Amino acid sequence: MNIIFYEQNTNVDAWLGGLKRELPDADLRLWQPGDTAPADYAIVWKAPRELFANQPDLKAVFNLGAGVDAILDVERKEPGTLPPNALLVRLEDSGMAQQMVEYAKYCVLRYLRRFDEYEAEQREKRWTRLPQHTRSAFTVGVLGLGVLGGEVAKGLLDLGVPVRGYSRSAKSIEGIDVYAGADQFDAFLHDVKVLINLLPHTPDTEGILNARTFGKLAHGAYVVNVARGPHLVDADLLASLDSGQISAATLDVFHTEPLPQDHPLWTHPRVSVTPHISAETLREESIVQIAAKIKALARGERIGGIVDFARGY
Repeated sequence: MNIIFYEQNTNVDAWLGGLKRELPDADLRLWQPGDTAPADYAIVWKAPRELFANQPDLKAVFNLGAGVDAILDVERKEPGTLPPNALLVRLEDSGMAQQMVEYAKYCVLRYLRRFDEYEAEQREKRWTRLPQHTRSAFTVGVLGLGVLGGEVAKGLLDLGVPVRGYSRSAKSIEGIDVYAGADQFDAFLHDVKVLINLLPHTPDTEGILNARTFGKLAHGAYVVNVARGPHLVDADLLASLDSGQISAATLDVFHTEPLPQDHPLWTHPRVSVTPHISAETLREESIVQIAAKIKALARGERIGGIVDFARGY
């Protein structure tokens, strides 16, 4: 079988070496502009249109991440770019869930115990004991209950705070109050103290973290965005922070990455910025998973992680 690989911002040799180890009989090559030789499978991250347009016979495209919005965006801009019969396959966990649970727990604890405010007090050399938040009223809402969101919601139960979740379709998760569908969105948001966004990025979810959404949360709520930058309307967040409707935000993803040096999110005193590290792709785990799926497809077997093009995830 022939496999092409494309990824610009990582150790390509390590990826290729690992894939060759797991798929010793495959003809594996690094795709470069001008390469039109046929391939059976593509393993990519943010690949250009040219790669897909010249591979009409691809059987499957493996995305090096859980979010496939970059690939789907290519197709939306120029319909017919993606090979018509190719499966689009996302990574399933590969170590990302544990990282995301850790990140979410850190954010919730930081706000619950007001450590962010104590950091500000220290900078001003003020010795102030702030009243604690009431744990039973510190409701955390997880927006998106996919592979990562579901694990985050369950992981937060250890903190002893109320946890609720929202998804497009009805789900049942023990210990989690689940809301589903557009009709229940406002009820999900009502009185949420920490909103954690883990939705897939689709045309329907773009801009969902906006003034209206913030206004439905508990006054003085906190926002954590670990999904995609375009989910957030930056100006609405800044205005909500200034009004006090939102107390603080932790942001790991942005419209433009790296975040431009002159962006006001860098310097806002109530915004914490991390450089898209909430759940990084772990190379060895991903290599093993992708190789196993390619072998399964070659045997004619079903695999998990296939993306529904209509839904975008």
